[in-house]
Amino acid sequence: MFDFMEFQAFGPGEMMDLYTAPSPVCALQDRDLDQELDLDQDLSDFFPELMEGGWQQHRCSQSVGSQSSGSGSDDLFASPPSPLPPPRTYKPCFVCQDKSSGYHYGVSACEGCKGFFRRSVQKNMAYTCHRDRKCIINKITRNRCQCCRLQKCFAVGMSKESVRNDRNRRKGRKEAVKMSVMETYELTAELGLMVEKICRAHRETFPSLCQLGKYTTNSSSDHRIQLDLGLWDKFSELATKCIIKVVEFAKRVPGFTGLTISDQITLLKTACLDILILRICTRYTPDQDTMTFSDGLTLTRTQIHNAGFGPLTDQVFTFAGQLLPLQMDDTESGLLSAICLVSGDRQDLEEPSKVEVLQEPLLEALKIYSRKRRPSMPLMFPKALMKITDLRSISAKGAERVVTLKMEIPGSMPPLIEEMLEDEEKLQKKQSEPNASQSDAAARRPLTSPLPQKTLTV
Repeated sequence: MFDFMEFQAFGPGEMMDLYTAPSPVCALQDRDLDQELDLDQDLSDFFPELMEGGWQQHRCSQSVGSQSSGSGSDDLFASPPSPLPPPRTYKPCFVCQDKSSGYHYGVSACEGCKGFFRRSVQKNMAYTCHRDRKCIINKITRNRCQCCRLQKCFAVGMSKESVRNDRNRRKGRKEAVKMSVMETYELTAELGLMVEKICRAHRETFPSLCQLGKYTTNSSSDHRIQLDLGLWDKFSELATKCIIKVVEFAKRVPGFTGLTISDQITLLKTACLDILILRICTRYTPDQDTMTFSDGLTLTRTQIHNAGFGPLTDQVFTFAGQLLPLQMDDTESGLLSAICLVSGDRQDLEEPSKVEVLQEPLLEALKIYSRKRRPSMPLMFPKALMKITDLRSISAKGAERVVTLKMEIPGSMPPLIEEMLEDEEKLQKKQSEPNASQSDAAARRPLTSPLPQKTLTV
């Protein structure tokens, strides 16, 4: 750029007249302009047709480019703008000339004609035209005559066999998914053995309703009273036997006897009433509104109230009615009882993590068994688990009822009932006092009664 720049030197004391002295830059620009004019004259002699328009445009573009080049160094490295994507083109539907969504059944077709043709073939539809089958089919008139529309579908090349093959593929895909889901509902050998043991333990400690010889009594069956002592004596005798059966069932749950004796007693005391209520509610007969005990004694709602259930009666019968839609068999009842028993969230456990590990296969077994038994009802498993919360709520009130019963009966409470059920009421109090000290917790859990200890001993 500075190859032709001329400089003028000034001596000391000399001043440069900026108004009269020629500027070096101006001189340079004039010289360059003269050279360009000479070049134009030379080129015009050899290429007259070029100089008429093209060369002048070229010079203009160069001058514009030279002016813009001084705007900044960033413009020299700017990437060229990316070209715009070409507009999307739609192929017309061969039937109605609407926008096609792809090739369907052998031809380019829109979604409307594709669905119309599939339904017509699958349902083997027979349409009628009132204009001698000469209707014009396009985007506007395609819904006016189904007969001519189907006729045009065949005319443009739509294949009936493609519809049948597509239907067979969908059916095969659904069956494959169904089979894969069914395969996942299979118990492993280990879980199957555990389920078999629990089912056998449940049946041998709790006979089903059909195995009992029912008998009734007319004692205080007319109206509710505070307590019928005759029914209370019979009920307390049966309750003691049922508690012993629950302890026997617990000892046969796989892994239960591997826990510490203290944890075994804690789990039994907190879950005993849950299991007792669950068992008696599975022997509910809704037609007669009765419940049957293990020896076959069948009592009405009024008689159970008078036998000692008191204000707990209606809540227990409501829970029994809610169990009916589940239609649980002996295996599911046994697994749900075992899950109630082996719960790691019980208070005062020495090894709660070990109890939780013991509960995990029980939950998995109940889930797989219930879904395999009812493949079309996948919600039965969570509904069954929700009943554990209801059982705990009823058990909490049942423990309070044991305390009030001690003031209503003339004699003392049977020792096993007092040890197993009254202690649960103390545990419920402890749960409502989370800041209780460890010494206070030890005082709340009496383990002095020899009966549960003796029953637990293998």
